[in-house]
Amino acid sequence: MFISLVQRPRQTDAALRHGADCMNDGIRYPGRMNPKLADVESWIFDLDNSLYPASTNLFALIDERMEAYIRRLLACDSVEARRVQKAHFRDHGTTLAGLMREHGVDPADFLDFVHDIDLARIAADPVLIDALDRLPGRKFVFTNADEAYAARVLDRLGLANAFDGMHDIHAMDYVPKPDPRAYSALCERHGIDPKRALFADDMARNLAPAKALGMVTVWLDNGSERGAEEANRGMIDFVIDDISVWLTEMLAEEMA
Repeated sequence: MFISLVQRPRQTDAALRHGADCMNDGIRYPGRMNPKLADVESWIFDLDNSLYPASTNLFALIDERMEAYIRRLLACDSVEARRVQKAHFRDHGTTLAGLMREHGVDPADFLDFVHDIDLARIAADPVLIDALDRLPGRKFVFTNADEAYAARVLDRLGLANAFDGMHDIHAMDYVPKPDPRAYSALCERHGIDPKRALFADDMARNLAPAKALGMVTVWLDNGSERGAEEANRGMIDFVIDDISVWLTEMLAEEMA
């Protein structure tokens, strides 16, 4: 199989603000083929703000639930709860990881509470459903969320049967992306050869460990909160802004 991708050059204001304007080495310009994708046999996708648009702002609902959980846990006001939440996300990869480490929070209790949200903001994208259906090789979801929530989201997106496997926060033993151990565990559990795998995520910092293992990396630069933080041009092969468009154009190029 040979798959090629034509990617338009794109530099967002967010990328420029975070110093990612020098990522041209990771952007494929019109007319340039993409041998990096020739041997990909495992396609790995982040879930939130990746398989649905960040513009839906679904994660804002989870943020609200996290804030409420921390207010209750620490008996603090909203301002302090928000500060704690974002500090844990920044320093530990996820809010949960920080709460577990510093406050002994039970992960199941936290996940059940924060993921109890209405999913009406997201809907199936027929273009994405078709593209994933036609994409050759195995497909996986790699998420810092838990499987129960991820399954609800995938069902809402019409993707309940689109993937061959999932690696969630429980499977990671609560060691989340971007900790390298999460990526190694993913590959071991599902028999993935990282040198024949591709990983797409809306958080640029989550791509470095995948690249270090030999994966092709795709940054979905779509406006996610803090998505451009720690963006490293040497760790990113492709920059895109829409997963449906990207997959559809890639498959069309393959057939050309």
